[in-house]
Amino acid sequence: MRLPVPGPRDLLAVIEKGADQVDQLLGAVPRVLALLDQAEVLLVRASAAVDAVEAVTREAETVVVHTDSVVDRAEELLVRTDSVVGTADALVSRSVPLLDALEPSLVKLQPTLDTLAETTHPEEVAALVQLIDHLPELTERVERDVLPVMATLGTVAPDIHDLLEVSRELNDMLAKLPGMGRIKRRIDEQQGEDGTSATVRDD
Repeated sequence: MRLPVPGPRDLLAVIEKGADQVDQLLGAVPRVLALLDQAEVLLVRASAAVDAVEAVTREAETVVVHTDSVVDRAEELLVRTDSVVGTADALVSRSVPLLDALEPSLVKLQPTLDTLAETTHPEEVAALVQLIDHLPELTERVERDVLPVMATLGTVAPDIHDLLEVSRELNDMLAKLPGMGRIKRRIDEQQGEDGTSATVRDD
């Protein structure tokens, strides 16, 4: 819209037409100044509006960037969730037949497990845990010390048998010596007083 601001030509034309036109022209000056003030206010408001629009645009761009990041994370989480769900499905598929197969045995063991839970004390559990902790050391000692001795028992048994036979023959020979019966009785009496049993056979 064109503002009614008179130009130089209009001014000359008005002067030529007379004083009345000059008065009208001078009367229009305040209106022109008021229009200029209003135009300046509008420009200030328009500038503020443009600044606000720019600020909103920048905030919107920030929100869009943040939204893109959230969307990317959500997509990554969905991919990981799909992987976990797939793994869980596979585990469930493998576990269901196993649980079905174990169910009868577990049902039979339920009373035993209940009794074990009711009668087991924390001290017993601690002792069992300690025993389990020592199992590697015990296993090593059995393999190193006990098993070799047990392997030699088969060869030692005949020697022990022969030693017992010789001990019996020696006992018989001693019993036949003169005066040995009296000595033997004295030994038996002493062993009886000590609460021990005689080891020498009296023929």
